[in-house]
Parts: sequence; C-alpha cells; structure tokens
Amino acid sequence: MNLRTVLSILVISSSLSAGSAFAYDCSALSEWKRQHYYLEGAEVQYEGIAYVNRAPTSKRDFPDPDSDYPWQPLGECDSSGGGDTGGDGGGNGGGDPVNPQVISIYGIWHCGNSFCDWSQVRDTNPGQEFDMANRWIIDRNGDETGEEPSVNLVVLSFLKPMELLQGTTNSAFLNGIPRGMTPDVVSYFTSRGIRVLLSMGGVTYTDSWNQALATVNSAENLATKAVEAVDYLAADGLEIDWENGRPTDVEMIGIEAFIDQYNLLTDTADPSDNEKVLTLDLAVGNRYLQELSRRASADWLPNGEIEYINAMVPRGEPGTDQWQEHVDGKANYDPPILPKAPAKIAVSMWLTDGRTPNDNCVDFSNSTQSARSDYVRTVLPNGEGTTNGFAGMMFWAGECPSSRNVCTTPPNGCEGGMGMGATEFSIGPLNFSALRQQ
Repeated sequence: MNLRTVLSILVISSSLSAGSAFAYDCSALSEWKRQHYYLEGAEVQYEGIAYVNRAPTSKRDFPDPDSDYPWQPLGECDSSGGGDTGGDGGGNGGGDPVNPQVISIYGIWHCGNSFCDWSQVRDTNPGQEFDMANRWIIDRNGDETGEEPSVNLVVLSFLKPMELLQGTTNSAFLNGIPRGMTPDVVSYFTSRGIRVLLSMGGVTYTDSWNQALATVNSAENLATKAVEAVDYLAADGLEIDWENGRPTDVEMIGIEAFIDQYNLLTDTADPSDNEKVLTLDLAVGNRYLQELSRRASADWLPNGEIEYINAMVPRGEPGTDQWQEHVDGKANYDPPILPKAPAKIAVSMWLTDGRTPNDNCVDFSNSTQSARSDYVRTVLPNGEGTTNGFAGMMFWAGECPSSRNVCTTPPNGCEGGMGMGATEFSIGPLNFSALRQQ
C-alpha cells in the first residue's frame, strides 16, 4: 500500500467518523448482495455507505468501513441524491452494467393427470379433457388461438428405467412406455412450436435407475431403448433424472455407458437433422448429487456429452446462493467440483405449492421468477464460460404433480403467471442448436 492510498483512506475514515463531512451520490448504486460477484471497479452501497471494489473479483467479502480491501469506502451516501435504489442489483452489482441475456429455456415439467406416472390414456382432441386441462400451456392470452404458448419446453415426467429396459406391457405400460405418453400428446405441444423432452427417473424411480445401471450391457441397452422411445414419440430428446446421492462405482460406470451409447446413437453428420438432445437434472446446488455434479462439471458439459443441466427445485423456494454453487463450484470438496458455465444451467422454481397456486402460476408481478429474473439473466461466470446469464428457467410442475400439490387445471391455470412471464421475457421458440455454448 503506497502513501497516497494510506492518506486517502485516512481522509475517508475521518470523514465517515465525522458523520456528514463527506457525502457520495448513491442514487445510481445498487445495494451490495452477498450472492453476487463484482468486477474490479464496481461501486455499491451498503448500510448507507458507498464502496468501490479493488479486487479482480469479489463475492462474499463483507463491505466494512474500517477496511480498505477489497471494498474501499467512498463516503456516506447523500440522502438527497436518492440513496438506496433497492432491487436485485444485476449480476455485478454496479460498475459497468451487465447486459441481460435472453431467456432461452422457459419450460415446465409435466406430470399428466396421475401424479407423474402417465399411466392413463388421454384425449388430445380440441375441446376434450387433455386440451381443456392444458390449454393455458399453448395459449398464454386465453383467446383460444393457440398462437402464443406460455412455455417453449415441456418435459414429460416420467419414464421408468426398468420398465423401459424390459419392454413391459400391462395396464400402465406399452412396450415399456407409459400408456399416457403417446405421439398425440407430444404433437399437441410440438405442433404449437413447443419442444418436448422425455424425463426418465424422478426420485420415485431411483432404485429402478440403480437396477438398470448394474452392468454396462444393461445401461447400453437402456440407452438404446430410450432413443427408440424418443423416436417413437417424435420428441426432441431425453432428460436424465437419476437422484442417487451415493452412487456406487459400478453405477457410475453404468451412467457413463448410458451417456456414451445415447450419444453414439443420436450423433449425426447431417447438420439439418435435429440431434436428440440429452440433459441432466442435478440438485438445486452442489451439496447433493455431488458425484453427478462433479462429472457434469469436469467431463459431460465441457465435452458436449450433456447439452445443459437443470438445477432442480428443493423442498422450499430455492435461493440464489444455491444456484450460485453451480457457477462457483466447490473447491473445498475432495475431490473438488469445478464451476459450470452459467449458459449451461437452467434454474428451477415451483409452479404450485401444496396449498394454492403460487405467484409463479397466477401472479407474475409478485412472483419469484419476476423477482429473480435480473439475477438469472446477468449472473457472471466464475471460472467456466465467458457469457453471463443462465440458460433459462424451469418450473415444477404442470397438471397434477402429487396429491399434495395443486393441479394447474381448471379452475386453475397459469396464464397470469407463466403466460405473463412469457410475454414479459419475450419468450420465443427454443432452438437447442442455438443455445449459447459459453
């Protein structure tokens, strides 16, 4: 520290202790947020004092008027200048503004009408039960034109791994595929420009995943069956939802074999042929499903074996600190979990809770998605990737997720939440090949 810096700090400290001798216009400064990264030179305000960041990057270092690094005090905020502007503060909390990214993924997991098993055959004809239950998804304005969907991605949940592997046919399954998952259901959405993925697993089917990954051969066979299911239903790809927090070495070898076989069967040399994408669900942060998160960060995402990951919803509303863990990684873990590029992460929120439809469904202006949209669109990379902003947002879940959740069917509907959000965020069609790679 040179003499000039010391003298500057002494002057600032003296003015702060004097109370009002040194004022700073804070009208353009956002409030410091613990969950944000800040670039060198970023200015923020905290508890009525303005600070400038002197470190190349800084996140959890607490602004302290008695310390000059990394946050150097600039002076007390001039109350006449506007003071605290509130808000979320964007992705870098001041300094050079971060341009918000377009939200590419704006979708729902869809559980059908029987608690995510899709065992019941549906009538998708206009005006019939499936159309009436899901009209809000394809028609955000409620004018029955169907020309402006509320979402651009629907993930049908769930395929059961062992039933698919064995090609089970009974009252609930046909050749291993739930009887309610039909080409007509997929076409109901894709004909309106909504992309459709099939999700395999869910917490209920974790043991089924474990069984299917017990050998390399069975894992490869499951991948082959999964590709066949995607082809049969004319879907756009598959989501892996394997919620095993302590996988064995054999199971990890199995999931690697599954991913390799799926990609082998779906890679194409024809650029006009849409590749059947493969995505992966992870926990809301890095503290659960650690081994899957570790492999996704180190191998599957950087090598293009997985297109992107979904940070799933926790029991309560997720905090941005939890999402930030995927961006930061966990250097203190042994072995460490590396950071992920924000552009390869879709974050998730509740569509309805256990009592009534929440604001994400019915009231966009007071919703979690609205409050966190600035963070979602501006979060900065921290060791992986070069562009700010997450890939988008997913919501759990459409129609009837469980007996504890409210169904998104009449008299309920989510035009006022997700429909308004689609308009507010200018949500357009999802092009997987055009997703930001960095």
